[in-house]
Amino acid sequence: MTYEVVFSREAEADLERLFDHVLERELNSPTGDLDLPARAIHAIRVACEFLSLSPFSCRKVGHGALVRELVISFGRSGLVALFEIRSGERVVIGAVRHQRESDYH
Repeated sequence: MTYEVVFSREAEADLERLFDHVLERELNSPTGDLDLPARAIHAIRVACEFLSLSPFSCRKVGHGALVRELVISFGRSGLVALFEIRSGERVVIGAVRHQRESDYH
């Protein structure tokens, strides 16, 4: 069985925010890598494709079995995607955060 993976409007806004944050950081760095923001977003999207095959392998969040989070390796720390498995056919990404950001639940 495969699941359709979609990003909510909020998650898409998170991707834009993360892109802008990484771009600004790299622009202000003496050794900035201007390709890094695009690579980060690509890494997130590729990692989330995994959810189309095996969303139940990710760790649960809270008391329900259908809200989970995917840890995405990137750089020295990484990112976390909060998602919900809906109707047995669809996975909705609700939020994407850097692992060092404050709570997103």
